[in-house]
Formats: sequence, C-alpha cells, structure tokens
Amino acid sequence: MARRHVVVPGCVLAITALALTATPAVATRPTARTLSALTPTARTPSALAGKPPPGMLEAIARDVGLTEEEAETRLLNEARLTPIEASLRRRIGDHFGGSWLLPPRAQTLVVATTDSADLSQISALGAQPLLVSRSLADLKEVKEKLSQTLPALAKLSSVRYVGVRVNKVVILTDNPKAALEAVRTAEVEPDAVQVTASTEHPRLLRAHRKTPAETDLVGGQAYYIGTTTRCSVGFSVTKDTRKGFISAGHCGTPGSTTTGYDRRPQGTVQASTFPGQDFSWVEVNDDWKPRPLVGNNTGSTVHVYGAKKAILGASACLSGSGAVINWHCGTIQQHDADITYPQGVVKHLTRTTACGIPGNSGGSLISINQAQGVISGGSGDCDLAGFTYVQPIHEILSAYDLTLMVNDVEPIATAGTCQAYRTIINGTLKSPRFVYQPHSRYYHTAVDADHYGCLESTPGSDFDLYLQKQSGSDWVTVASADSSNPFEELRYKGAPGDYRYLVLAFSGAGPYTLGYTEVKQSGSDGSGSESLPRGVRSSRP
Repeated sequence: MARRHVVVPGCVLAITALALTATPAVATRPTARTLSALTPTARTPSALAGKPPPGMLEAIARDVGLTEEEAETRLLNEARLTPIEASLRRRIGDHFGGSWLLPPRAQTLVVATTDSADLSQISALGAQPLLVSRSLADLKEVKEKLSQTLPALAKLSSVRYVGVRVNKVVILTDNPKAALEAVRTAEVEPDAVQVTASTEHPRLLRAHRKTPAETDLVGGQAYYIGTTTRCSVGFSVTKDTRKGFISAGHCGTPGSTTTGYDRRPQGTVQASTFPGQDFSWVEVNDDWKPRPLVGNNTGSTVHVYGAKKAILGASACLSGSGAVINWHCGTIQQHDADITYPQGVVKHLTRTTACGIPGNSGGSLISINQAQGVISGGSGDCDLAGFTYVQPIHEILSAYDLTLMVNDVEPIATAGTCQAYRTIINGTLKSPRFVYQPHSRYYHTAVDADHYGCLESTPGSDFDLYLQKQSGSDWVTVASADSSNPFEELRYKGAPGDYRYLVLAFSGAGPYTLGYTEVKQSGSDGSGSESLPRGVRSSRP
C-alpha cells in the first residue's frame, strides 16, 4: 500500500518508542571533551558530490511527496546551505533566533535574529533574514522552565519544543485550557508560549521479530537483548582500542549481553541512560566488524562522513530493523523537543516526519551523509503520517567519550599560500565589512569547471571566503570557507555561468590576498583554465 502524505483530521497518532521498556539507568554527565568527529575538516565533505547516497533519492521522493528530480534538487540545496547556516549562526551569536529551510525543495534558508544590524549580513550570504523578538537562547530558557513545571502534570503536555518558526515555545496537549493554566504557574512570559491541541502521547513499543542476515555491523541492523527484545544498531563508534555501536538507552541496561541479527553472541551494553536522555553504547566482540555505514532496504548502504547537525526543514532518513531494514525519510521538524513517556521525560530530542515501526529503537537517522542521532520513539505505522523522535548524536559521543566512525575522504593538498593561484587580488578590509571580487564585478565560465579559491589575511584576524553564482537576478552562495583561521581555501564543481567571490571580515582588520583559479572539467568543450594552482591536487577520479 502506498504511503499517504496527509494528516487525517481527528486521527489519533500514538507516539511510541520503538523497543521494549528497559530498567532506567543512572544518568551520565557529559564530559568537556572536544569531539574530533564533529569538527569540520578536509576529510568531511561540505557539499553533496556526485550522485546522492543509494536509496535516499527514491525514499525522499516517496516519503516527502516529491519527484526524484525535486528530491535531488532538495539534497543539493541542503548541502549548499548547511555551511552558510553554520557561518551565520556563528556570526550572529547571541542575537540568533533560529534557522530553517523552506519546503518543498529547501531552496531558501531563513535565518532569524533579534538585531536589525544583522539583516544585511544575512542577505549578503544569500539567506532570507527575519527579525524576531526572542533569541534562541531566550526560547530555550522558557522551555526549560516549562519542562520543570509540566512533567508533574504529564496529561497536560506530552511534547514541548522550541518553535523557531513562530518564535515561541510550543506545547502539544489534549487539554489546552488546563495547559494554559499550568503555563501561568511556570513564571514565563505567556506570549512566548503557544499551546496547540494534539493527540500525541509517547509510549514505548516492543518487537520480537528476527531479521535476515546482513553484512558486517551497520546502522539499522537488528540486535537482541535477552530472548525477546529487538532494537536497532545506531552508528559505529570506537573508544580507544574498543569498538562497538550506539543505540537507545531504553533497549538495555549496563551489563546486558546482546546478540546480533543472526542470534550469534555480539557484545555487552557498557553504559545506558533512560529516562532523562535515551542513549547507550554497546561494545562488540571480535566476531563483529563495525563499519561507518547505514543500511537501507535496497540492499545497499549509505556512507557516514560526519555528524553536522541538520537545519530545520532538512531531509533525513531513518534506518531500523524490521522484516528487512526499514528505510523511510522525512524532514527535520524541531530540535530540542522534550517528550513525556509513561516511563518519564526525555529531553532535547530531534522531531522528524520520518516514520518508524516497532524494532526501530536505537536505529540511525542520517541527513545526506551526516549522522544525526539514534531513534528514541515514534508514531504511526508508515501508512499514516506520524513523527519520530531522535536522541542527538553529539550528547551520546560526549557522554561516553566515544568517537564516531567515519569514511575517509582524500584531502586537497595545498601550498599553504594563495600566491600559486592563477588570479591574485589584494585588498584591505575591516570588520564587519565585506567586498565582492573581482573588483565589485564577476567572472564568467563558459564550461563545466572546478573553481578553486584561496584567502590569506593578517594573523590574528578572521576573514572568510564565499563563492557565489548568479541565478536569475539573484546571487546564490554555492561554496564557503569560514574557519577561525587567517587562511581559507574552497573548491566547487559548477556549471557554466557568472561567479564572484565574497570576502567578509568577521573580526580584525588589515590586508588580504584572494587567489582563484577555474579548471575545465574532463569532457567539457570550450575554453577554460587548464592547470591547477601549484601545490593543489584535484580530488576528481
């Protein structure tokens, strides 16, 4: 039966976690460890290169209600806009009010701020600015006060989240009148809260089915705790020389033994947290080989390249165990949602429209090739619209001092200087100003080409580089390099058209050097630059 993509008025959607209830474990305090797997490096692709991951294009088209061409456009837009969102979030700082992608093809990034002085900077990077009255930090503070008050009245609030689109904290409840009365006792600004009638009531599911054999240990595979409880592998991780995977906390308690999809001995639950949060990590024996992969029901796998947090509105796909690996996609609806299960409150979850089924608990949620987290709960049976709640991966890795396993990508070797590039432009800039180059104009490329850009600024300053392509009457940012270092470098594979660079002084002042080169792609006709800058190696096959 084809999945329907409508919400039926009056239809009760019971929110369910996707495995058997486990005995609550003691909460683990996160460490201050820096997570190398979450830090953007040359090893982590900043954009979608080549074809989308296997099965993802078809699943997004099916589950989000798009054509495959529209789904591919959406993925490309998400990959292009994600680094821009991260840059603007960092620049806006305390004024940041949230960000999201507009449906259906994610072609527009909206960035909210409480300071009108930020609006021009947001527009300059190709995003749509929105002036709001409350910052994201203010809204999170309101939600925390509500979460301290409402869990004692569980029937009044099953779900609470920061609704950045409405610049309010949203409470989902089947008793709006009573919930409004409870809000008045929470000592929060009433106008900062939106109470919405809803029939969502989180509870945990149970699964007892067995899945066929898979290859190696990948996200979405079934594993068993005891004789009946089935959950799903999340993502492969390491801890020093130890190896294993992360999953949901309600699947098993510390010391529980696990068996794999084929019931062979697999490993031991090393740590588990539920409720409050919902995550665990399992160390596996030498018979299992964790891989940086997520399985899908096409019989193929998706590579994991990192764990960059997806923007609201971005697509995301769920992988969990069923008769075969269950693979469904949707969009990120909210971050930082608090939900109330009968077993207790779980905080700071990601809410997504990807549907889940019994046995998916602990499974993977991935956005293009970036790990988002493990599945906690969900609603519906994939024949009706529903939601899935996901424990973000950052907290899991930090809590247990784990490293996410990622696929290697060959970095670009550079000379460490912009002087090797074909075109060199020198200038002077002072924060927070920016300039378009070359010389407030643009350059034209007549063929498919790889664009290489480089920016050097004075040590101690933070200048950033953006490549923009003309689209109609607008300029769209297609690549960015915005670290806190005085040296930036980017590469973009693009179609013929007009391009320009945006040099932005984030902090500091002084001279800068911009270098850029465009290289004709193999098989392109027409003229174009034919050589790379000295010291730069192409990563094309």
